[in-house]
Amino acid sequence: MRFGAVPLRDAEGAILAHSLQGAGRKVAKGTVLRPEDLADLAAAGHEVLTVARLDPADMHEDAAAEALAQALVPDPSAQGIRISGAGTGRVNLYAARAGLVRLDRDRLEAVNAVDPMITVATVPDYHRADADGMLATIKIISYGVPADAIRRASAGAGDAIRVLPPVLSSATLIETAVTEDTPPDKGRAAMAGRLHRMGITLSPRVVVPHREAELAEAVANAPGQLVLILTGSATSDPHDVAPQGLRQAGGTVTRFGMPVDPGNLLFLGALRGKPVIGLPGCARSLALNGADWVLERVICGIPVRSADISAMGVGGLLKEIPTRPMPRRDAEG
Repeated sequence: MRFGAVPLRDAEGAILAHSLQGAGRKVAKGTVLRPEDLADLAAAGHEVLTVARLDPADMHEDAAAEALAQALVPDPSAQGIRISGAGTGRVNLYAARAGLVRLDRDRLEAVNAVDPMITVATVPDYHRADADGMLATIKIISYGVPADAIRRASAGAGDAIRVLPPVLSSATLIETAVTEDTPPDKGRAAMAGRLHRMGITLSPRVVVPHREAELAEAVANAPGQLVLILTGSATSDPHDVAPQGLRQAGGTVTRFGMPVDPGNLLFLGALRGKPVIGLPGCARSLALNGADWVLERVICGIPVRSADISAMGVGGLLKEIPTRPMPRRDAEG
């Protein structure tokens, strides 16, 4: 591609590099200049224009962005992605459904390494996507790039971005109460909102005393495909009421505690193949916390091992919840 200043009389068919005001209208940058554009600019006194002119081996920015989008998303339906139209060298990718985003980092880095003019920016791996939420933007920075560069960037790029749909459709939230008074818990409303975003139905409210036996019975009889436990008193030990209640029901606890704050007091287990998540108290808030990261993976059928939760610590210091009574300090431990 050739870029630079040329006499206005020689600019027909070139791409205008900077927007200019003509005698009757504004001619936007990126316009492929026609005789009428040049006449309008000449009437406004412009004599020299900065333009880009593609070589035969180049692709226009829009065509290049579209080609790369098709390479990244060869099967939009299977990948759960909608591809936008192209404009100013940009194509956006949107989630066609709610789910969890999975990225192939190596493939995406290979795309971005081909030519600085070819760029793909994405949301993070494991990002929860709502339907029509943006996942990535493909931007060709220059007005054109070599077609060979697009071919190299496209090679092996297929399926580098995917939205995994939920594999569960129902959940039961079991709340424990330390007193006989069981007012409506804002935690249920917060969890109902989280589940609704993923298309999960929450079964009727279940409240039991904060004791192992009653909790075990509720867990064993929970109708949902996913069991969530929100205790009236914080779970502070692997053998506290909630994990023990799961064990008493015949289930197992695979992980207690996570290196994500807020969210430290989560535990994860299973009962007869059904996932069970012991929620930390911060799940009563709508703010992002560690429970979201585990919940979303479980809902979308991604196995969550103890090692996976350990790995969440890097990047696991989440922003302060405004309603938290006290900020985190070194003295708090």
